[in-house]
Amino acid sequence: MTDTDTLAATDVLSQNMVELVKGIACALVDSPDKVLVEALKDGEGTLLRLRVAPTDVGKVIGKQGRTARSMRTILSAASMKMKHRFALDIIEDETKSLAS
Repeated sequence: MTDTDTLAATDVLSQNMVELVKGIACALVDSPDKVLVEALKDGEGTLLRLRVAPTDVGKVIGKQGRTARSMRTILSAASMKMKHRFALDIIEDETKSLAS
C-alpha cells in the first residue's frame, strides 16, 4: 500500500466517522440543520469538531457529560476497529447576538 493509498483510506475513514458523529448529533438536537462536523488531521490521528446551535450544546453534552462521553466511547470503539485514532471536540458556536 502506497502513501497515496493510505491517505485515501484515511480520508474515507474520516468521512465515515464524520457521518457517524453527525447522525448521532442530529438525533439528539432540536436544530439538526445547524449540526456541523469537520475532520482535522491531528498528528497520528484525526480530530472531529462537532458544532451545534448554542441552545443544543447541553443536549450533546448531557448531564455530567454522559452523552458526550458515550459518543466518545462509540468513536473509540470504531477507531480501534479501523486502527486509526479519532478524538471528538464539542464546540459551541461563538456567534451570539448581543443585546444593546
